[in-house]
Amino acid sequence: MTKALIEMKNVTKIFETEELETHALRDIDLVINQGDYVAISGPSGCGKSTLLSIMGLLDFASKGEYILDGTNATQLTLDQAAEIRNSKIGFIFQSFNLIDELSVFDNVALPLRYHTDKPSNSELSERTKECLEKVKLSHRIKHSPNQLSGGQQQRVAIARALVANPAILLVDEPTGNLDSKSGDQIMDLLTDLNDKGTTICMVTHDPRYADMAKTRIQLLDGKILRAPKSSQNS
Repeated sequence: MTKALIEMKNVTKIFETEELETHALRDIDLVINQGDYVAISGPSGCGKSTLLSIMGLLDFASKGEYILDGTNATQLTLDQAAEIRNSKIGFIFQSFNLIDELSVFDNVALPLRYHTDKPSNSELSERTKECLEKVKLSHRIKHSPNQLSGGQQQRVAIARALVANPAILLVDEPTGNLDSKSGDQIMDLLTDLNDKGTTICMVTHDPRYADMAKTRIQLLDGKILRAPKSSQNS
């Protein structure tokens, strides 16, 4: 039976000031199953990044229920959210967020150094090299990020997102800072990872890339226009 990794029921997000109340998300119902590849698209300001932030426990819903890999995330403390986020979620951002002072190896290994179940040095080394092999950057292991092209830096960021073996990758505009050739290569890599079993939820403004996902969600004014159907059989 297919395992649900993300379940949202009536999730609403309201940003409030003294003078204004803004509904960023309205009654979102969403299920993402293990092995899915889901693209979230829609116009600027429609709620895409807010939805991804709530999925990634970087923010919390104003109301509604969110279950992440069997854990009810609605009532978590900040510390509990951080622990679950570090163990279950891999993030890939538009701005690669690499640390220039660290080598490619140390950038990729970083999540493992802060993981709840900290691995031994040999396990850390083996897992880091394994993930760099997946993105075909083993030959750059001793370089610093500023010695790499934009596409290579995004590959390092993908390896870093994979290194702690997360339940799901949350991907925010992964090609936004890349030329079209590098962007296509990154998207091919994500497709290959999904074909090998990695669960992916991606925000993208590019309809070409959104169509590469198995299912597609369109947001408008904080509401889902088309909900995804699972690509996996129960």
